[in-house]
Amino acid sequence: MSRAALVTLILLVLAALCAPLIAPHEPNLQNLLTRLQPPGAGHPLGTDQLGRDVLSRLIYGTRISLLVGVSAAVLAGVIGGIAGIVAGFLGGWVDRILMRLADIQLAFPALLLSLAVIGFVGSGLWLVILVLGFTGWVSYARVVRSEVLSLRTRGFVLAAIAIGASGPAIMRRHLLPNVMAPLATIGTLHVGTAIVAEASLSYLGIGVPKQTVTWGSMLADGQLYLGTAWWVAVFPGLALAITVLAVNVLGDALRDVTDPRRTDGRS
Repeated sequence: MSRAALVTLILLVLAALCAPLIAPHEPNLQNLLTRLQPPGAGHPLGTDQLGRDVLSRLIYGTRISLLVGVSAAVLAGVIGGIAGIVAGFLGGWVDRILMRLADIQLAFPALLLSLAVIGFVGSGLWLVILVLGFTGWVSYARVVRSEVLSLRTRGFVLAAIAIGASGPAIMRRHLLPNVMAPLATIGTLHVGTAIVAEASLSYLGIGVPKQTVTWGSMLADGQLYLGTAWWVAVFPGLALAITVLAVNVLGDALRDVTDPRRTDGRS
């Protein structure tokens, strides 16, 4: 399963990078004479209500989904990783303030908070990435903090303190490398969450601008034609489900590999 997920994600990345080369049509090219055509030779996945090729729009939509998912996960990982290391190592009032901020943010559902911010500020690709990144740092911070709380009593950290190493140097050289594995695992799983969040915002029409092709906007366009032209909504829905499933399977595999307590059945 993990190998299949990895191959699926590699194919998706290649499709996103080579979209202008492999897409059979322009994603926004309209032709009302061919609207709502079922899958066939000219249009392998059919056309939508404006005669646009569904396959081409799926390929171009892969770019937005992967860009938003990976960028939001990296941003959240950087913010949460720094917050978790600082809170766990320094403790005291710094730890209390950072964790209370995390508790306050957890009181608001991430999607609801994203809706409020984007609805107030406005839509845009990079704004969506920033909002999803800043609303997803809490899980990183909590996991990293728990790891640092156990690491700061280890011998190598105590030795670094004894020889006079500064706090920033200890956090950068001794603590950060030891929390990269859980950070990478959470980040992989967060990619799928960010992809779904972006699709939800685009479905509601307040995420990425309407002229940008996204899987969420394709789902919104096709919801009215499920009974007469099912392919308009089904194919982007399948693409979204397969992508998120592949990301989650790969994240589970990465967690199993990096978990020191895992057992592989050997004595």
